[in-house]
Amino acid sequence: MDRFIWSNRGIEAGETKLFSQVGVRIYDGDQKTSYDDGSINLTSHKLTWIDSSNSQICISLHLSLAVFCERHAGGIGKSAKVSLHLQATPTNKPPGPVAHSSHGFVRFAFKHGGDVEFTHKMQQAIHNKAWEKTMGRATKSTPEMGRLRASGIVGIERKIEAEKKQTDASISVAFKDLTQLMEKAKEMVSLSTTIAAKIKDKKGDITDDETVKFKSYLLSLGIPNPVTKQTHGSGTHYHQQLAHEVSKSLAPQIDKAGGMILLTDAYCRINRARGMELLSPEDLLNACRMLTHLNLSIKLRQFDTGVMVLQSDTHSDEKVTQQTTQLVTDSTSLSSEELASIVDISVLLAKERLLLSETSGLLCRDDSDQGLRFFPNLFASKAA
Repeated sequence: MDRFIWSNRGIEAGETKLFSQVGVRIYDGDQKTSYDDGSINLTSHKLTWIDSSNSQICISLHLSLAVFCERHAGGIGKSAKVSLHLQATPTNKPPGPVAHSSHGFVRFAFKHGGDVEFTHKMQQAIHNKAWEKTMGRATKSTPEMGRLRASGIVGIERKIEAEKKQTDASISVAFKDLTQLMEKAKEMVSLSTTIAAKIKDKKGDITDDETVKFKSYLLSLGIPNPVTKQTHGSGTHYHQQLAHEVSKSLAPQIDKAGGMILLTDAYCRINRARGMELLSPEDLLNACRMLTHLNLSIKLRQFDTGVMVLQSDTHSDEKVTQQTTQLVTDSTSLSSEELASIVDISVLLAKERLLLSETSGLLCRDDSDQGLRFFPNLFASKAA
């Protein structure tokens, strides 16, 4: 909020009105402010908020201070919000409603909609930087016109913009070079693989155990050479190679998880390991469907409920049902949530274990207002 200044409702020469919406509340970061209900007006140069009950209360924010904005969808009883991330407060900023704020962003709550269009218009305005073109025309004007333009609040704002253009250059470059930074991350993973290989071949000062341990630290950055469509083409061959990568990467994690993980969890884990080379859900599903055909150590399984999992070849349904039945017996009864907490697995997998044990005749269910619970099947135990 300390980037806002006291303003008037007028539009200066060279500005273009882009958007207007009533019923907007302002937050300083995540904190509510007294600016609870007003209209927001966006131009090509600035954002203005006017109090709905007192039009004399008018504050504005020049868009040269805006970095980027992001929208947060609303919910039941909650308004949609838009966060606007800002640059540092200018040292010679004109007076405003807040002298100092520890937050680097402001948030607008849209009580009556308009958040989607506002986000789109704001992103366009930040990208177009129309105020820089206005400054360029002012620089080329005559000395007399320059003196006229340099007077009043508008002249002060332009002076601030000219000074900040130099001091904030590094921030702008950082955002423009984000793609290059991502490319550097790929190079670091490749470099870690090379260093690990060289250290492993080195004899003398470094023991084998230390070499393997150090290599594991380096390769924990991710999959060193992920399978991509650029390197392996597309279609069946690509998905076959991707299946080998999925098996090699996820098999140890599946074993640690008890022999089975949800396909959604597998999707998150493999993409986290691949770093910048993200997979689409469709490519992962096609690759997992080839696991059994390729005789790899894991396979894709779909339960009757439609839940899809990746399962280790060493996984035994009989062993799982016996373990689940014993846990239910020890606790008298269990729900999916309770079993998930005991075994440390997801609630979906816990429910599938209980249903599998029920199908085997070892458990029976009680579906009441309090939820679905499973009990030992006393008929089966007494018959045995």
